[in-house]
Amino acid sequence: MAGKDRILILGPTGAIGRHIVWASVKAGNPTFVLVRNTPGSNNRVNLVKAANPETKEELIESFKNSGVNLIQGDMNDHESLVNAIKQVDVVICAFGRLLIEDQLKIIAAIKEAGNVKRFFPSEFGLDVDRHDSVDPVREVFEEKARIRRIIEAEGIPYTYLCCHAFTGYFLRNLAQIDITVPPRDKVFILGDGNVKGAFVTEADVGTLTIEAANDPNALNKTVHIRLPKNYLTINEIISLWENKIGKTLEKTYVSEEKVFKDIKEASFPNNYLLALYHSQQIKGDAVYEIDTAKDLEAFEAYPNVEYTTVDEYLNQFV
Repeated sequence: MAGKDRILILGPTGAIGRHIVWASVKAGNPTFVLVRNTPGSNNRVNLVKAANPETKEELIESFKNSGVNLIQGDMNDHESLVNAIKQVDVVICAFGRLLIEDQLKIIAAIKEAGNVKRFFPSEFGLDVDRHDSVDPVREVFEEKARIRRIIEAEGIPYTYLCCHAFTGYFLRNLAQIDITVPPRDKVFILGDGNVKGAFVTEADVGTLTIEAANDPNALNKTVHIRLPKNYLTINEIISLWENKIGKTLEKTYVSEEKVFKDIKEASFPNNYLLALYHSQQIKGDAVYEIDTAKDLEAFEAYPNVEYTTVDEYLNQFV
C-alpha cells in the first residue's frame, strides 16, 4: 500500500494553519511546515488571541515534538520555496488576508517544482465565487477569486475549501463587537436574525481540510463545510445560549442601513468583522445550492468525521 501524501502547510502558526498541521499529523500524513527565524506578532486581534492563545514559538516547539518536518525558508526567497515544495505532494496555504497576493509566489514555485498533486489556496471562509459582501471584505474576496482564476489558467490541480464562519470569530461572542465571550445581558442582531449561517470550529476545519487533501474525489473541486447541526440562524443560536444560562437576553435588531453606517465609521478589525457578519447574517452568503459536478458538501463526503456542534461549543462559556 502506498504511503500517504506529504503535505506542506504555509502559514502554519496562524489561526487556521496550526489546526491544519495538527490534523495532518493526526491523519498520519508526513507533515512539513515552512518557518522563518522571526518572532511572532503580539498584535493579534482579540478574538483570534482568545481562540488561539499559543504563541508562534510555543507552536513551533509543539510541531517539533509531534514529528513535523520544519523547513527553514522564506516566501520571498523563490529558491527556498521551490526547494520546500519539491519535498511534498500537497501544498496548503493558510495565509491571512494581508498576504493573499503573495500566493502568486507560491503558484510560480509550484509551476517550477512541477511535482504538486494538489494546491489548497488560502480560502477558509465564504465562497468567493458566491457572495454579496461589501468592503472591506469584498476587496479581499475579489483577491481570492483572482487567485482561483490564475490557478485554473496555470493548470495547477487544486481544491478550494469554504468553511464559512469560524467559531472563534463568529460564535464565541455571538457576533458581538469588542467582546470575546457570549453576552449575558443584551445582544445586537444584524437583520432579522433568521438567515442561516454555517459555523465550524477551527480544529474541525483542520480535520476536514486534511480529509479533502487525502480524497481524490476533491481534486479540482470546491469543498463546502456546512455541517447540519451547525447550519443555524443567529436567533437559533441565541436561543441555545439563553437556555444554557437560564436567562432571556435583551435583543436589538440592527437594520442593514445602520450596519453600512457602522462599517464606514469603524476602523479595523471592527469594520472587517461587521462586513463579515453582514455577509452571512443579512445577505445569506452561506445559503446556496451546490453543483455536484464541481462541488462537494463536506458532511456528505466525509460522514465519519465527528464534529463539534454549536450546542457543544457554547458549553465552555456557561
